Amino acid sequence: MLSRMDAAQALADLTEISSQVVHVAIVDESGAVLATTIPDTGRATRFVERVATLLDEAEELRRAHGLPGLAQLEAATLEGSVFAVRRDGRVIAATTRPDPTVGLVFYDLKHCLRSIGEAPATNGAARRTRRKSGDAA
Repeated sequence: MLSRMDAAQALADLTEISSQVVHVAIVDESGAVLATTIPDTGRATRFVERVATLLDEAEELRRAHGLPGLAQLEAATLEGSVFAVRRDGRVIAATTRPDPTVGLVFYDLKHCLRSIGEAPATNGAARRTRRKSGDAA
């Protein structure tokens, strides 16, 4: 079973390596917030509810057009983007500044979800160093 500590550590690792994310929340299968960078509980709850609405709407469109399962979503605005990734019943959602590197944000969010519950990698520091230098490019 996933602990809130595992999710909090994964979130801390994500925010350390990804300069593009502003706020992030990880939600379990029941919709409970496991970890978030949003300090206000009410704001965090509203963010998670609105992301769930976006995912529901995208899922309806997907079904209406006969497309395969929805795994990730980006909604872009002039002020920034909202990203969501689903995996194994969990959702990670993030906001970014304007014009994020879309592929990199999705990669970071997917990596964060995969890392929950896994043993820490011995070469994690090396990966972080490479990623930070990649962010500067």
